[in-house]
Amino acid sequence: MKRLILTAAALALSAGIASAQTVRLGTEGAYAPWNFINDAGEVDGFERELGDELCKRAELTCEWVTNDWDSIIPNLVSGNYDVIIAGMSITDERDEVIDFTQNYTPPDPSAYLGMSDDVDVTGGVVAAQTGTIQAGYIAESGATLVEFATPEETIAAVKNGEADAVLADKSFLAPIAEEDADLRFVGEDVPLGGGVGLGVRESDGELREKLDAAIQSMKDDGSLNEMISKWEVSSTF
Repeated sequence: MKRLILTAAALALSAGIASAQTVRLGTEGAYAPWNFINDAGEVDGFERELGDELCKRAELTCEWVTNDWDSIIPNLVSGNYDVIIAGMSITDERDEVIDFTQNYTPPDPSAYLGMSDDVDVTGGVVAAQTGTIQAGYIAESGATLVEFATPEETIAAVKNGEADAVLADKSFLAPIAEEDADLRFVGEDVPLGGGVGLGVRESDGELREKLDAAIQSMKDDGSLNEMISKWEVSSTF
């Protein structure tokens, strides 16, 4: 009986989302150029432009919600918003908890950023944002992992000597390295993840299908590659 009740509740939730007038898009707002808060206090960046276009093509009315990265999946599951669009790489571990659309960028190489060319990225202390694929990689690489709640804190850890390097998406680190003469790329790039996709609850299959079709339409007409190139977040398809 309990299983039947839970199943019925899941179906009701799925139907509610599918027919809802407003779909809430959850993002971090702290990972430029993917997503950030602009001077007007609004969500901006590649994923803001992408999300707005996907909602238009899927004929959905959408609103934006910001959420800290370390609780972004639990708060999707609990219903605080309906979609994660936050530079989230598709991984098997995450796919056990939520569902993903097809990827809207190819896998973006991760890179190490440090303050000297002789940084030991395999045996030293490496910073990463909590709950990222980079943190998981460092934990298994032989280096000492130090985790921080925000991307900005990982950069600060390198600059104040708490970490020898930081590992993050190269598209996030590139403008930082360009603007700060004390920071440079070190070591080799690391390919991680299966590209970046939208995350939805496992019960929201209809919503996932609508968003999947919208992503595919942007791939088919070339507009997704144009947007990727504009924001320089990844290689194109």
